[in-house]
Amino acid sequence: MADFRRTDDIATCLMIRRVVFIEGQNVPEDLEVDGEDHLCRHYLGVVEGNAVATARVKPLGCQAKIQRVAVLEDLCSKGIGTDLMRFILSDLAGEFEEAVLGSQTHAIGFYARLGFEAFGPEYDDAGIPHRDMRRTL
Repeated sequence: MADFRRTDDIATCLMIRRVVFIEGQNVPEDLEVDGEDHLCRHYLGVVEGNAVATARVKPLGCQAKIQRVAVLEDLCSKGIGTDLMRFILSDLAGEFEEAVLGSQTHAIGFYARLGFEAFGPEYDDAGIPHRDMRRTL
């Protein structure tokens, strides 16, 4: 069972993001480490004392932009991403009106099951096709 929490441990979040995005998906480091982490709220998922999942949320007025959702590959099919997102959405409820995110197109179904709806055209982000999604909180 995973434990989810807000964190100030950006270094651990960056370690997970490095493994998932930079090493796993070949996202250029300068795009992944964009200098905006200090503007964001960070989350960690921990299993048996090991950090295995992360995400960040950038406040944009009444919107919360969920970004950098990452789960270590060997745990991707264990429901940790879903549980992390549910924790984040619960944490954001009452503080923001809407959650938005840019989903890799292969993950649209994952976010749709969490109540997000795709909008706008497909676009390229770091060489990966994306679509924007939103959900009322």
